[in-house]
Amino acid sequence: MTTATMERVPAAAQTTEGPAPRSITLEFSSASEVHAGLEEAVGELIEVAAQDAACGILVTRLHPGSYTVALDESVPFGETYESFAA
Repeated sequence: MTTATMERVPAAAQTTEGPAPRSITLEFSSASEVHAGLEEAVGELIEVAAQDAACGILVTRLHPGSYTVALDESVPFGETYESFAA
């Protein structure tokens, strides 16, 4: 049996009274977890983006297994773009 873990590190500390996070950093130890993990993070930020309808979501692959999902004003509201870090 193989087990894999996904480490989710919010870029901003989230409290019940504080602002919602604008980005989420994800580290995956297994390729099989990437899709579900990214879908979950995008889903969380869709809720945040819908509050002010001012930006979309940018998913950036930093390196294999490492991604950032962030609200980005260069992305039109209602859209999600993907990019690769240099």
